[in-house]
Amino acid sequence: MITIGIDSHKSSHTAVAVDAAGHKIGQRKFVVNAGTFSRLLRWCEQWPNRRFAVEGAVGLGRTLAQQLVAAGEDVVDVPSTLSARARLLDTGGDRKTDPADALHIAQVALFRTDLRKVAAEDQSTILRLLTERHNDLVNERPRITNRLHAVLRNLLPGGAPTRLSADKAAVLMKGIRPITATDNCRRDIARDLLADLRRLDRRVRDNEAQMREALAASHTSLTSLPGLGTVLAAKVLGHIGDISRFPTEHHFASHVGSAPLDASSGKNIRHRLNTGGNRALNSALHIIAICQIRDGGRGQEYYLREISEGKTPAEARRALKRRLSNVVYRIMKRDQRSQLPAAA
Repeated sequence: MITIGIDSHKSSHTAVAVDAAGHKIGQRKFVVNAGTFSRLLRWCEQWPNRRFAVEGAVGLGRTLAQQLVAAGEDVVDVPSTLSARARLLDTGGDRKTDPADALHIAQVALFRTDLRKVAAEDQSTILRLLTERHNDLVNERPRITNRLHAVLRNLLPGGAPTRLSADKAAVLMKGIRPITATDNCRRDIARDLLADLRRLDRRVRDNEAQMREALAASHTSLTSLPGLGTVLAAKVLGHIGDISRFPTEHHFASHVGSAPLDASSGKNIRHRLNTGGNRALNSALHIIAICQIRDGGRGQEYYLREISEGKTPAEARRALKRRLSNVVYRIMKRDQRSQLPAAA
């Protein structure tokens, strides 16, 4: 089996082929353009029994990795942290070149059996794109609202109320009677900002409708979990993708950062807060936990029980997040099993 490591950049891809012992047997650099993929495959025809290792298969190497998967090639994703460690062990320093990086990427893939296999983009990718767009739209809204507040403050006695909506702003603006040319200008700007706010609200609603359609197509039952609505369910599915890449719920908890880290030394047994993992998923678990604590039910009962046992509110909340990560994992595994007969 020949392993071909690829170091991906915006303007070029460098490929290095290694044999089963990790020795370099071929090297080539490809300029990124419309013909890059076909030239790479022609160069690789000399090794029929091959597989590819791409660094950043969800980043700069995404397009090439997806093209290889679509062509039926075996592709694994090599994290940049692993290739950097391989470079450090090989050279003892941090000096790097594209061919050397591609070589180390191939060697990592050769000797690591736990690398993520690149799969074709599917419904989870669509959900992730939609949730990222939703975040952009929602984060833009406060900027427009704050600007509208500032303009209305100079047009209305006492300004506008907090939690300003487009409808509330429209009602307030009906009573504005500008006297000076300056106030006329302020009113015109306020109308433009109101139009921007209405347009943004429509885009948010359209985005959420698309998410609901994508969730229905994924046949997920995640939304049955209290505190997990459409947007959070789309975010969870979009960031997790294929749940089978996590062998156990403990691996999943480590990925989302809900499992504490072992910091024991000698006879001192202790754990510390995990600040790593996928922070988007960790944030989603935090929101679910907050909703369950607020709204009552089994989540609130577990939280109060942890408090009664001497835990601080923060510790009890983290314990609930750990339990919730197990629940999310089990729901997704159950959904996956229920869809297997239909896929067959």
